[in-house]
Amino acid sequence: MRSELNHPIAARQWTDEAIRRIEADNNRSADTHLHAVELPEHWGVELYLKDESTHRSGSLKHRLARSLFLFGLVNGWITAGTTIVEASSGSTAVSEAYFAHLLGLDFIAVMTDSTSSEKIALIEQYGGTCHYVRSPTEVYAAAQQLAASTGGHYLDQFTYAERATDWRGNNNIAESIFEQLRLEPHPVPAWIVVGAGTGGTSATIGRYIRYNRHQSRLAVVDPENSAFYPAWRRGDTTYETGLASRIEGIGRPRVEPSFIPSVIDEMLQVPDAASIAAMRHLNRFAGLHAGPSTGTNLWGVWQLVSRMVANGERGSIVSLLCDGGERYAGSYYDDGWLAERGLDPPPYEAAIEDFFATGRFSG
Repeated sequence: MRSELNHPIAARQWTDEAIRRIEADNNRSADTHLHAVELPEHWGVELYLKDESTHRSGSLKHRLARSLFLFGLVNGWITAGTTIVEASSGSTAVSEAYFAHLLGLDFIAVMTDSTSSEKIALIEQYGGTCHYVRSPTEVYAAAQQLAASTGGHYLDQFTYAERATDWRGNNNIAESIFEQLRLEPHPVPAWIVVGAGTGGTSATIGRYIRYNRHQSRLAVVDPENSAFYPAWRRGDTTYETGLASRIEGIGRPRVEPSFIPSVIDEMLQVPDAASIAAMRHLNRFAGLHAGPSTGTNLWGVWQLVSRMVANGERGSIVSLLCDGGERYAGSYYDDGWLAERGLDPPPYEAAIEDFFATGRFSG
């Protein structure tokens, strides 16, 4: 059977069918919701959260995984029987396991042994297997070695995220945001706020803003230990921390190739405990159950909202609800787990409550 698929015509037919399956899967899916989060009316600021947890594989990374698979298929890197390998902190691997299963391909995720058990279970649910390393700096070489030893394809999200997604449109997240804002009071947001994991999301949104000549500004938030923020401040994309991010899904020990600092208007560094505080506050305040990277986004959002209020600037801000909180029941929502890691959200939660009472952000 494999030899038959190696025939050029049969191989092309397999690729055609694989692309059809991915496109059909997308065609069956509605776009993700854009939630309006109610803020005090006298502030004059509208806040929207694009809920990427409603994708079939449960996170923002569904879009990236789809693009990476299509990129691999049209380049001839993914063919019948190809083993798919990825280096991932969890959510990307869940989404890629979903698409590998859709195409009947084996999938191996390379990740640190600290990845949440909920995400591991989801990868395995879609038929994927997990290969563990101790340090986040080890995932790249381990993924390349596994791809070589299996004759497979290393998707390499950190390199290809910014080039696999069409920044001009084609149903990317930026195009979706602006289309959904079309009938809102401020359809061109003052700010769009996202985190940096691969750098691909900020690259796509920043390029789209410029291509369409929108006046929106792009803010990128970054957790402790991550290399993106200090690299942006220093103007040095070779900067490395060598440290693991404690906020799953964002923050890297090195600046990844998909990170494009020139499209970013402002970066904000966020304490890890503040990310967790903002995540928990969102659940109480708006009834939205999100993961910690959404909290990182919100800590940046509150700073920008307070700045707009202080300046008397009216307008809108958009950020992302990256994935659902159910993936972190045994970690970021567990007080004992947080205490073991020296993470203390209550002081930051108090700062958020004070912000909502006064309109001034002191965090």
